[in-house]
Amino acid sequence: MMVPARQVTTGHLSIEASDCALGYGFVHSPEVHVMIVILTLLTATSVFAFKPITWAAFKAHPIPKFAMRLEGEDLVDYINTVQPFFQANFTVLSKEKERARIMSAQFMVAPKERAGEIVLAEEVPRSFDARERWPECKSIGMIRDQSACGSCWAVSAASAMSDRLCIQSNGKSKKILSDADIISCCKECGYGCQGGWPIEAWRYVVNRGVCTGGLYGEKNVCKPYPFYPCGHHDGQKYYGPCPQGLHETPKCKKQCQRGYEKNYEEDKFFGKSAYAVKDTEAAIQKEIMTNGPVQAVMRTYQDFSYYKGGIYMHTAGAQTGATSVKLIGWGEESGVPYWIAANTWNSDWGENGFFRILRGSNECGVESMVIAGMMKV
Repeated sequence: MMVPARQVTTGHLSIEASDCALGYGFVHSPEVHVMIVILTLLTATSVFAFKPITWAAFKAHPIPKFAMRLEGEDLVDYINTVQPFFQANFTVLSKEKERARIMSAQFMVAPKERAGEIVLAEEVPRSFDARERWPECKSIGMIRDQSACGSCWAVSAASAMSDRLCIQSNGKSKKILSDADIISCCKECGYGCQGGWPIEAWRYVVNRGVCTGGLYGEKNVCKPYPFYPCGHHDGQKYYGPCPQGLHETPKCKKQCQRGYEKNYEEDKFFGKSAYAVKDTEAAIQKEIMTNGPVQAVMRTYQDFSYYKGGIYMHTAGAQTGATSVKLIGWGEESGVPYWIAANTWNSDWGENGFFRILRGSNECGVESMVIAGMMKV
């Protein structure tokens, strides 16, 4: 809902509240910053004059136009003022780094055919966490770092495949599968570090297989991730700065790293099936609790980059593209239903690399494109 037009004056700057977005983002004067703060407070008091507010009431109000243009600290201040569901934290994040870890929204195309909904004898529980259901499968809680490569489509796919390999083998096979192998060798999947289609990653593993992998620098695996976690990360080793743009997609090498005991073909694991999950809350829940974590694709906005904790729902900021994540469970907090998801932006982002997002209303399209498959064991 737009703030009613009202004139606010500060210093030599006078502006209509309903027109505030027109100049923001292009002028970074102290007066403009003050205006953004004032307009944020006006929006918060005129739209949400009471607390607590329900998530349904919050989502029922359109995002003000000026809020869609906010950036940086102004965006974070606005988020933390107008809603109580998640917290944002300002970090100095270059636009180059932000663009590098987001893929184009063109990859948010779900397959037309979807698997049928699983029939369960038991009811879907109010909460579920795959880490607790299958504690022997440590890969479920592993957070990867895609670095300056738009490879979330492959990283999240390999992550979910690793989980399912362990689950479907009853914990006998705990290998981490290689995202690097998929990024570099699956030509039909898309464009490597410039994005790809998750369903094609699963189909590739059914037809060609995937070798073992791991985090950057990992030994005793065939193909670890090729790019170091760039930039500074809390409590972690500093490998070096982020590049100015995207890393180049690695060339496909059908061989393992030096010192690894197996050859490339002997090291491979294969999928048995690849499919899109029916785009309903219940179907996704049943798939996760029966077969393990799933891969999802969602739209990304600037406010998502600054997510620190809580239950995310798009609040402000422009769309930046799309990303692919892994859904591992669900729950409810203070009446707000949520999915538990693993991101691929390092463990110092969000809730130790994980985040929670509003469940049951297709927030950011997260329920519209869910991909999974079965592994050969």
